[in-house]
Amino acid sequence: MTTLQYTADEMMTVTAARSLTTDMACFVGIGLPSTAANVAVRTHAPGLWMIYESGTLGTNPDSLPLSIGDGILAETADTVVSVPEVFNYWLQPGRIDVGFLGAAQIDRYANINTTVIGGDYSDPKVRLPGAGGAPEIAANCKEVIVIVRQSARTFVDSVDFVTSVGHGKGAGDRERLGLTGRGPTRVITDLGVLEPDPSTRELTLVSVHPGVTVDEVRAATGWDLRVAAEPETTDEPGEKELSVLRSLTSS
Repeated sequence: MTTLQYTADEMMTVTAARSLTTDMACFVGIGLPSTAANVAVRTHAPGLWMIYESGTLGTNPDSLPLSIGDGILAETADTVVSVPEVFNYWLQPGRIDVGFLGAAQIDRYANINTTVIGGDYSDPKVRLPGAGGAPEIAANCKEVIVIVRQSARTFVDSVDFVTSVGHGKGAGDRERLGLTGRGPTRVITDLGVLEPDPSTRELTLVSVHPGVTVDEVRAATGWDLRVAAEPETTDEPGEKELSVLRSLTSS
């Protein structure tokens, strides 16, 4: 049997896609989250209801959107509503099952930074695109899945700015802050899968991708990473998953 060849990014994207099911309503971020969600719709989750921040509900684009304002999202949506309605009616009352987010920085409690790197807010080394709808998604979706490439520059002990609250400073913080959703339940990277510890809410490595060692994941983490007693090995991508993914990213 021929072994399928795939990249670390393809491994990450397919793993993220598998986290979505056909009965979910998913608030999709542009970039890696959008790619993974569209793979899910075309493989195992045809009933996944994708929502983009621009007000497109139940969209099913023929190709990956370039931004939330891409016309293909409106053209293929069940309906298009105003941005205030997306947030006030759909998101804030907890009607969205899962939010799919990326990150420029993420810490041990899955707090996300997409605002500034280095310095302070008024004079950073790098000013990033900013929050968009991510803080509301992180606060109000029933759960959040994060997809991000792993390195010590991205996985930091303390984010330079908290754009979107994950689990704050640990167990009980979301409740104290009045956040209704469960927060991040999985962080999927090009090296493995992390999930919050049930007691402390600190991210714990629960699965490594094929060919990746625990030591490699630790080296790509800016804190002393917790590791499950027996971390699993992630299932490799299948032929159909890779074919769908490659057709999306090549178009």
